[in-house]
Amino acid sequence: MATVELTEHTFEEAVVRDGIVLVDFWAAWCGPCLRFAPVFEAASQDHADITFGKVDTETERVLAASADITSIPTLMAFRDGVLVHREAGALPGPALEQLIEAVRGLDMDVVRGRIAEVRASA
Repeated sequence: MATVELTEHTFEEAVVRDGIVLVDFWAAWCGPCLRFAPVFEAASQDHADITFGKVDTETERVLAASADITSIPTLMAFRDGVLVHREAGALPGPALEQLIEAVRGLDMDVVRGRIAEVRASA
């Protein structure tokens, strides 16, 4: 599956769905972003069951600000509507594959339980 461009209007709908969604926040002037782009695209071809979204931080400034993007590229991983990973910096292919497998392996009942515990103690 090819990557999809996400906008302020499509972002929430994309990340709240069931399954895994990876989102790359990038900009055309960013060297590390340009080096990460083919790695991200190749992974999208290898993992058709995952949604791979891209957010151009130059055209989607409001979305980038609301997501607290302070460094690019930033990769976010969502699973079943829950943000489970956030990392700034370009990942090499093997590291992206490790991240995908880690997200696949999450027990979402445990994740939701931990979130509930944190919210209860806050």
